[in-house]
Amino acid sequence: MYIKRRRGWEMPEHMATPEGVFLSRRALLGGAAGLVVGSAIGRDAASAEDALYPARRNEGFNLDRAVTPERYSGDYNNFYEFGTSKTVLPAANALKTKPWTIKVDGLVEKPFEIGVDDLIRKVGLEERLYRHRCVEAWSMAVPWTGFPLAKLVALAKPASGAKYIQFQTFLDKAMAPGQRQFFYPWPYVEGLTMAEANNDLAFMVTGIYGKPLPNQFGAPIRLAVPWKYGFKSAKSLVKVSFVAERPKTFWEGLQASEYGFWANVNPAVPHPRWSQASERVLGTDQRVPTLIFNGYGEQVADLYKGLEKERLFV
Repeated sequence: MYIKRRRGWEMPEHMATPEGVFLSRRALLGGAAGLVVGSAIGRDAASAEDALYPARRNEGFNLDRAVTPERYSGDYNNFYEFGTSKTVLPAANALKTKPWTIKVDGLVEKPFEIGVDDLIRKVGLEERLYRHRCVEAWSMAVPWTGFPLAKLVALAKPASGAKYIQFQTFLDKAMAPGQRQFFYPWPYVEGLTMAEANNDLAFMVTGIYGKPLPNQFGAPIRLAVPWKYGFKSAKSLVKVSFVAERPKTFWEGLQASEYGFWANVNPAVPHPRWSQASERVLGTDQRVPTLIFNGYGEQVADLYKGLEKERLFV
């Protein structure tokens, strides 16, 4: 009779791991390793982004009032993509900001698309203290982080026929419930003249309060035009187009008699439904007089010479 003697390293077949289970375990371990690596990459990316903030403050842009504490401004925003209330923070958490690219097209030397992080690396960041005046007669003062819009204009190399810049926000009805409202002309569109865009005050914003821009403020990149009413400062931008004709903007398309293209702050010209002579300051609820061009007249008034017949302030 044949008797098989097992070597010390051999085991019975019934103790061996079945092939399917073995492969499944390999896949699981591989996935776990991938998660660890992915988490590390995610942490590195977040750390690289956080390292950009706070940016060095440009002392040429100061305020005559205190900065609004973040606890007041951080949950008091208009962002109609996420609803009509001011407390849009919970709904805006659905905004997915990574990856995020901006398309630059129209009358430019060569249209291109660029990731926000790559754009920041090209142009650099600085912090500026700006007033922000809403057409609804409330205001705040905040430390924006970003770069002059003129730097993006230079990067685009616009043709001589480009007279305006059109800004367009994202369009994703699954992510933004407000965009399911059929009576709004989505996506949100805004515009500036080339002269306005090249003014040093026009600012592309990627952060606030020394941190990357939170969703409710229009992450990951928005516009800030401090001498105009707040609705001109379009949020969550995905496209910047250089065009020959003046764009029809979002609110202008809805109600041009109340929300014109220029939308320059002017206390002497009331909104059809309320006065613009004063504003309520977030955080204190103090009523203060509104200043022409929101206090930036010295820097921007020359932009509008000869345009007195235009509806500059509505």
